[in-house]
Amino acid sequence: MSTKNQIVIPREAREALRLKPGDKILVLVRAGRVIVLQKPKSYHRAIQGLARGTYEKAHIHKERQSWD
Repeated sequence: MSTKNQIVIPREAREALRLKPGDKILVLVRAGRVIVLQKPKSYHRAIQGLARGTYEKAHIHKERQSWD
């Protein structure tokens, strides 16, 4: 870490994430560990399909009916 509190991401990590100068990254701290992720260009696309197959259609239909 530099005197300005900056860190250098190793080349192998930058290449694995396909990072280029100017790209944005997410830095998460979980249980005393640091996780570096490439910031998605579109959060909508990043989470699209995550819940697929999680809910049965009957459950969704029942929930929607309860809204009426």
